[in-house]
Amino acid sequence: MPEYDYDFFVIGGGSGGVRGARIAAALGARVGLAEEKYLGGTCVNVGCVPKKLFSYASHFHEEFEDAAGFGWKVGESTFDWATLRKNKDVEIERLNRIYGRILERVDVEIFPARAVVEGPHSVRIGQRVVSARHILVAVGGRPWLPKFEGSEHVLVSDDLFALDALPKSLVIAGGGYIACEFASIFTGLGVHVDLVYRGDKLLRGFDEDIRNHLAREMRKKGVHIHFNAAFESVEKTADGVKVHLTDGEHCPAEAALFAVGRRPYVAGLGLDKAGVELAENGAILVDEEFRTTCPSIYAVGDVIDRVQLTPVALAEGMYVARKLFGGPAQQLSYDNIATAVFTHPNVGTVGLSEADAQAKYGKLRLYKSTFKPMKHTLSGRDEKTFMKLIVDDATDRVVGVHMVGPDAGEIIQGIAVALTCGATKAQFDATIGIHPTAAEEFVTMRTEWVPQPETYPGV
Repeated sequence: MPEYDYDFFVIGGGSGGVRGARIAAALGARVGLAEEKYLGGTCVNVGCVPKKLFSYASHFHEEFEDAAGFGWKVGESTFDWATLRKNKDVEIERLNRIYGRILERVDVEIFPARAVVEGPHSVRIGQRVVSARHILVAVGGRPWLPKFEGSEHVLVSDDLFALDALPKSLVIAGGGYIACEFASIFTGLGVHVDLVYRGDKLLRGFDEDIRNHLAREMRKKGVHIHFNAAFESVEKTADGVKVHLTDGEHCPAEAALFAVGRRPYVAGLGLDKAGVELAENGAILVDEEFRTTCPSIYAVGDVIDRVQLTPVALAEGMYVARKLFGGPAQQLSYDNIATAVFTHPNVGTVGLSEADAQAKYGKLRLYKSTFKPMKHTLSGRDEKTFMKLIVDDATDRVVGVHMVGPDAGEIIQGIAVALTCGATKAQFDATIGIHPTAAEEFVTMRTEWVPQPETYPGV
């Protein structure tokens, strides 16, 4: 009789948990997985997937306008929120079923319930306690909403995907991925959006040129950005809410959204019973192999708060499963992780920002280009694409690539392969571009950028 009920028990059915469970089972482990809400986690249900679908929807009003410059006569158009929400729900349900089938095919036992840790090798699911040789915690995070006057009248990002009706106006707190993306999406759907951020530039941690350029482009598209301000209180009104800001201004709107980040979902998880230590923000502390301070318990994904991206959680879950059950487990690197922000226009980035590259390498060479996308030479739209290469002068290696413009994420994914392989600027220059595309600009920037006064005016 086996010493434990399971070789591997996974708490959380999101990207990292499902990948870890599937790989472990495929390697011959007896695996159980508990998910209290929905398979697929944040990304599939209230994150990447529905957000990208909403982003597609919000681009159409510009597409209809742009068509005129190409000879198309487009009649009056209307948008129906209920149709978008319903079709999104159908797609999410399809993906939920796929996740279930993926696990069932490799004989993972699924528990549609909340699980909590009872000890180093014990998990409680309702009234049942099961034992496991190894436990993987992959419960992700939840939107953070602090308590302040009127906070009960404020939405979080999860709520936006299930709104009964599209608000005519929306005030958003935050300046990161989530806040900026929703500001672009809802502006594109015809909503008056005020974006309130406590800092003086959006997307903290990104390259400064990207931060400046994006703010200008978002304002062109109608997003009302308030820098150096934050929510002070929210007052319920007959028409919705009135948001009072710390700078003395107030923003009346039909709805308010707090989107300043997500926190690890560890409350009530029982980790203290197994001696699992947490960081100050609640993130689970793990070593290089994702082992917690309890040797039999591992953790991956947003709950460890390293890099909150779906592909990172997938890679981490796969690494743990292979490390424990005999598959190839190459050490995971967090260098050159490409990412995209689905604002309008998109942001794509890989490698180091200029500031980080300066601190690491010292002397750099910079290459920058700002231009009107070819499409808009006929559409007439006032939109500019920005691209930037950062080169370590000593080795000629390209150490950072950044873009704001249409399909930035699609373009940067390919560039990420080059950076992972250690490509030099000379190799970029030797690459033949595809003409006419925006992407070819990355292999045709020959002239080193020299600082000039007012090159980047205030935003």
